[in-house]
Amino acid sequence: MANKKSDTATKEMTVAEKLRALYELQQVATSIDKITILRGELPLEVQDLEDEIEGLQTRISKYEGDISELEKAIKGKNLNIETARGLISKYEEQQKNVRNNREFESLSKEMEFQTLEIELCEKRINEYSEQIKDKEKVIEESKTILQERTDDLENKKKELESIVAETKKEEEQLKKRVESIKSVLDERLQVAYNKIRANARNGLAVVPVERDACGGCYNKIPPQRQLDIASRKKIIVCEYCGRILVDDQILEEVE
Repeated sequence: MANKKSDTATKEMTVAEKLRALYELQQVATSIDKITILRGELPLEVQDLEDEIEGLQTRISKYEGDISELEKAIKGKNLNIETARGLISKYEEQQKNVRNNREFESLSKEMEFQTLEIELCEKRINEYSEQIKDKEKVIEESKTILQERTDDLENKKKELESIVAETKKEEEQLKKRVESIKSVLDERLQVAYNKIRANARNGLAVVPVERDACGGCYNKIPPQRQLDIASRKKIIVCEYCGRILVDDQILEEVE
């Protein structure tokens, strides 16, 4: 029942009433925009800092994981070295009991192979150790930056929260007024208004005629068209920028 009443009220609105409602909607929206401008780039700066902090944390976590894997690899290579040294000792003992040169040479080749295996493992250990040092350096640098960014984020959030607290009540009242105005405007008109506002510079979808020109793009408006706008018998848009035009008398009526 409430919806039917609202629909009836919307249908009964004259063009003049619709224009006044649209202009008032624009005025309230502009006031909300000013609050948003007052906050400046802070919301974006907070978001950027949060994204950067997340990236730094991901990098640190990844490098710590890499170091863990490298340390496991070093342990593996140390075990290989121990195994190789054990085999060399075993072959040395066996050489003492060989029966011919062939067996001696065979054991010597095995010992040589294990010696090369030890050298290769030691080379890999050195490489892994250097990689660990490099990654630890990156982690240390990243943690320093992370702390700086975390401090910056905390300060930015406090600054933003302070501004939001100062403007919260006013913004809530303005938003309620927006909903109140929209409740009496038909959906088609709202869609058109939102589309124009989204594409217009400074979010101005409804502008008055000022000094015989469009208050949005400042292009001259012919006298006859100005009379049509002032008559408020139909909604007229600027032929240059597409904004909805109202006569300057509406300013006083809305205020």
